[in-house]
Amino acid sequence: MTLQQTAKARVVAIVGRPNVGKSAVFNRIAGRRIAIVHDESGVTRDRLVREVDWEEQRFQLVDTGGVVMLDAEGRKSTIETGIRSQVDAALSDAAVAILVVDVQQGVHPLDEKVAMVIRKSGVPCVVAVNKCDQPQHEAGAAEFSRLGFAFFPVAAQHNRGMGDLMEAVLPHLPEAANETAVKPLRVAIVGRPNAGKSSYINRLLRAERVIVSDVAGTTRDSIDVPFTIGSGDQARHYILVDTAGMRNRHSVDNAVERFSLFRAEESVKDADVVVLVLDPELGPTVQDKHIAALIQKNKKGCVLLMNKWDRAEEKGMTQTKTEPVLRQIMPFMNYVPLVFISAKTGYNVRRSIEVIDAVAAQTRVKLPTGMLNRTLVEATRRVVAPSRGGKRLRVYYAVQLGVAPITIRMFVNDPKVATKPYTDFMTRSLRERFGLEGAPVEILYRARSRPEPGTHSAAKKTAAAKVEDAEGEEDFPGELCD
Repeated sequence: MTLQQTAKARVVAIVGRPNVGKSAVFNRIAGRRIAIVHDESGVTRDRLVREVDWEEQRFQLVDTGGVVMLDAEGRKSTIETGIRSQVDAALSDAAVAILVVDVQQGVHPLDEKVAMVIRKSGVPCVVAVNKCDQPQHEAGAAEFSRLGFAFFPVAAQHNRGMGDLMEAVLPHLPEAANETAVKPLRVAIVGRPNAGKSSYINRLLRAERVIVSDVAGTTRDSIDVPFTIGSGDQARHYILVDTAGMRNRHSVDNAVERFSLFRAEESVKDADVVVLVLDPELGPTVQDKHIAALIQKNKKGCVLLMNKWDRAEEKGMTQTKTEPVLRQIMPFMNYVPLVFISAKTGYNVRRSIEVIDAVAAQTRVKLPTGMLNRTLVEATRRVVAPSRGGKRLRVYYAVQLGVAPITIRMFVNDPKVATKPYTDFMTRSLRERFGLEGAPVEILYRARSRPEPGTHSAAKKTAAAKVEDAEGEEDFPGELCD
């Protein structure tokens, strides 16, 4: 019998050899805001399943502890066979696995066997290096990089390190089916006054068969316009937010305009995707750049619309000449798609909604962990890492923490050594590999200890974990598997 069909895709399985603290990890995770607790019937007796809420994410947590496999004659199988069967059973329904190991015992041969089974299954995995009760234990945790997955020192009994562990686990859970079917895409339409925002929305509504209801606020407040394209299972639901023109704060001289500006800024914060409408005759202005910076600051997916293109063409403007000028004036938005439209004639309006959909999808991309780390390995070969006070930045590995925005945590020897140009380079490298058009990417750094030269784990680095730079070698302690 499998887990409940409605939730089996959102399953976290805890696996590992006996006596490494799987149950302690399970209880620590399950003890945090438990919604529903039940022992699933019809499966091996001690396979416990609990429905858990963690940071507003609901999933089923499976504890495989205490399972004893018997052979056909009722005798205990070998430990290896039992572990393999236990892991296979847990992985059959799992979206992600937590492999629990014991730092005080070091890497056990059975740990490596379990890791190999997980790797062959294709299920994403995060290693919980348990029993890191003392600071010196965390240094020993680096030895478990040999298993080939992201590892996190934890002390489940003392609730240490569990937050970091779960930060790496949750992004692997798929979207809940009922959430994606109901929640509309919230699209804020922003720009300077008279850029054609309302005209664009009105043309868009006429361009499709839609169901429209206007929900108006105060005269200069933002206006939500819910609408649907298509019907049935193919329906796409949106809320377009028509905002007041965003002027420079120094030009706002009364309470109503200040409120309008505040609401427009709030609309950006609440949006899934922000559409910045530009006027080609005026070109990207200082205020356009300020609005673009606001979008970037709030880490929102973005589409640039060059409106009034019918008038621009009448004046001899061309797209091939206009786009390079825009990119030169606003280089920090070079990753954002640009669509030339005319709200007056309807030119490219249908195309614009397709681009909005594409950007929304890009903001929620989950990067395969192995490919993510291979991309970063390749990137480190192309540039000399920054240094500070004689210490050069060393990148160990990275994990994706979340989406919208796409958030990457890079584990390094010293976050203080990282520089903005280096971060920008890494971001560009990710875009070159994965696309991510219009999607914001945030890279965070965290210090992580590594084994000292000459130790057992340092001597067993794999060839794939070594990366040369201009001055020597940068070490990734084991490539993560997707």
